[in-house]
Amino acid sequence: MHGLVNKSVQTFLRDNYGAALWRRVAQEAGLDFEGFEAMLRYDDAVTERILQAAMRALDKSRGVLLEDIGAYLASIESLRRLLRFGGADYWEFLASLDELPGRTLMALPELEVPQLSVVSANGGRFVFEVQGPVEGVSALMAGLLRAMADDYGALALIEPTSAEDGRELVQVVLLEADYAEGRRFELSVPAVTEALHAG
Repeated sequence: MHGLVNKSVQTFLRDNYGAALWRRVAQEAGLDFEGFEAMLRYDDAVTERILQAAMRALDKSRGVLLEDIGAYLASIESLRRLLRFGGADYWEFLASLDELPGRTLMALPELEVPQLSVVSANGGRFVFEVQGPVEGVSALMAGLLRAMADDYGALALIEPTSAEDGRELVQVVLLEADYAEGRRFELSVPAVTEALHAG
């Protein structure tokens, strides 16, 4: 597993539950180091041990934990910016979602990103198939999509599910694209824009 994945789980736990809980999870998972290096690779079993230990420590199911992690990932500004390039509104974002793995790999070629494909799209209803490096990746994607709906100010019903053949799916029903005011977003990076105006 790419270290960035494990680092994201570590950061999620530390930011939301404190360093003490992360140390407890790391110890239960059998880690003999302080934390993960984002650009290294680790055995997939390490990721699974961390998730299992976090589920026990927080008394959360796998699905709930992964949804929370997905929502947290969407709050990281660099990833949020990458996601927002998918469209001017939430409908455009959903319609271009199958291009997300390609955009991500342009920035991080070694990263094992979940693979998305549109199973069906009818009006405001989308069904995506999600394939990823961990079991329950559809729950992680559902959390990310819920956070992005809030970011755009859209009202949507989002549900991770599975097909009869075991495929992981996420269903999104867009109820209202302009339900509330979304978070401000500009294509240019604010710090760069301010520096250009100052010069």
